[in-house]
Amino acid sequence: MRLLSPIAALAACLLCFPALAADHPDKPGGKKPEDKPSIDLTQPQASESEGSVSVEGKRIAYKAVAGTLVLHGKGDQENEPTVSVFYVAYFKKGVEPGKRPITFLYNGGPGSATVWLHMGAFGPQRVVTRDDSHTPAAPYGLVNNDYSLLDASDLVFIDAPGAGFSRLIADDADKGKRDQQMKDRRKAIYGVDGDGQAFAQFITQFLSKYGRWNSPKYLFGESYGTTRSAVLANLLENENSVDLNGVILLSQILSFDTSIDGPEFNPGVDLPYALALPTFAATAYYHHRLPQQPAALEPFLQEVQQYALGDYAQALLAGSRLDDAHKQAVAEKLHQYTGLPVAYLLKANLRVGGGMFEQQLQGDSDITTGRLDSRFSGPSLDPLGKTADYDPQSSAISSAYIAAFNDYVRRQLKFGEGRSYREYADIDHWDMSHRAPGVQGEALQSSTNVMPDLAMAMKTNPDLKVFLNGGYYDLATPYFAADYEMHHLPIPAALDRNISYAWYPSGHMVYAHEDSLKQLHDNVARFIGETDNVGAKH
Repeated sequence: MRLLSPIAALAACLLCFPALAADHPDKPGGKKPEDKPSIDLTQPQASESEGSVSVEGKRIAYKAVAGTLVLHGKGDQENEPTVSVFYVAYFKKGVEPGKRPITFLYNGGPGSATVWLHMGAFGPQRVVTRDDSHTPAAPYGLVNNDYSLLDASDLVFIDAPGAGFSRLIADDADKGKRDQQMKDRRKAIYGVDGDGQAFAQFITQFLSKYGRWNSPKYLFGESYGTTRSAVLANLLENENSVDLNGVILLSQILSFDTSIDGPEFNPGVDLPYALALPTFAATAYYHHRLPQQPAALEPFLQEVQQYALGDYAQALLAGSRLDDAHKQAVAEKLHQYTGLPVAYLLKANLRVGGGMFEQQLQGDSDITTGRLDSRFSGPSLDPLGKTADYDPQSSAISSAYIAAFNDYVRRQLKFGEGRSYREYADIDHWDMSHRAPGVQGEALQSSTNVMPDLAMAMKTNPDLKVFLNGGYYDLATPYFAADYEMHHLPIPAALDRNISYAWYPSGHMVYAHEDSLKQLHDNVARFIGETDNVGAKH
């Protein structure tokens, strides 16, 4: 779902989905969402079960815990419950916890539940969806996940505050005071910094509850979850004295000045157009819309990347100083790389946003190209529109994920009776302002950039390893923008060797393509095995 306000448009590259109905919808005699719920959210809950999964031929027995931890305020409010955070943890049986890696996983949004990574990537069971087209309606297939990450690490899937079964807590008996509590909770938590603090509190509390302080520790964030990971890594390291072994980033965005969604609201910042060009080219290649089809994708992308940061970037920087002949030449080159008509590129002043590209690439057939995964396509809602009105991949697979998890969590994990699972938190405003490390007073960034946070975590923990993963067909967070961010981190050159990269022939949800899921699993499992320090210390 594409957001419309200028600030929201900059944030629209995040993995966003509409919220499901609240636990208590308005109805005659019923409670409203802000009323005190019948379930006591102030008490942690847990449901344990057991199971096994076969990962690439190896059987792994595990204990699963589906439950909640209760977060509290700070300072004079440290005894006041603020959020009930839902999680599902999988612990391999028969191993020593102190030597067993543990990975905390979360999706983005901001405010998304972590159903996507859980049911699509690394949980013990995986929902089956079609590779690049709409998945038919229920019943959906749920199969053993041959690529669960349980072979390499224990796993903790965390739902963001307000999403999934996580809920903000307002427990005052007086309705007026309770409403004010809820308003205060939203303001404190629904933002870059408040969200990071909430996740840091959850993780440290989890480490204490399950005795995992001495385990090798990893963060795995997707989409806005990578933004969160940068903030969180710094908070854990420098406010909680938690050294992480590794940070795994999937479909990254750290600086919102690289976003290709809504750059028209940020005139003068031309970087997003250059950084999105390789993804435009990959998408046109996939759909056979190029004037001349290259023999192979990756050599073609290397050529496009060089042009993007060379002649194309120089042309954009010239602005109105660019002469007509040069502008014509650039438009013709962009036509070769994107398949878009030269006349359209000239009319767009060589600057095509993500939504424009999605609408135009196959627009002559009234087809909209996918955003989260540009291999997907769907009928255009408005063939005359300037930008795409929806994302075909989101429409193609969301129902399968939500239905499969709602069935799985209740039937196998024995959790969720009397509760609604929210795909997305009911957020009316997300505070994108951020105080970077070292900034004093009230100075806040005008456009969110958490590159300094990740850099601070890496400098204060010089053994920290970072693994960046992305899909060639991701128009939400283009892979070349993520690559650019990593190569511009304010870190010493010696720390560059702590960063590794992997790209896949898939989209934002890399794991939605099964061959890419296998590669992702193997790469992440190898990364954990090489950085868990178990062999070096024992």
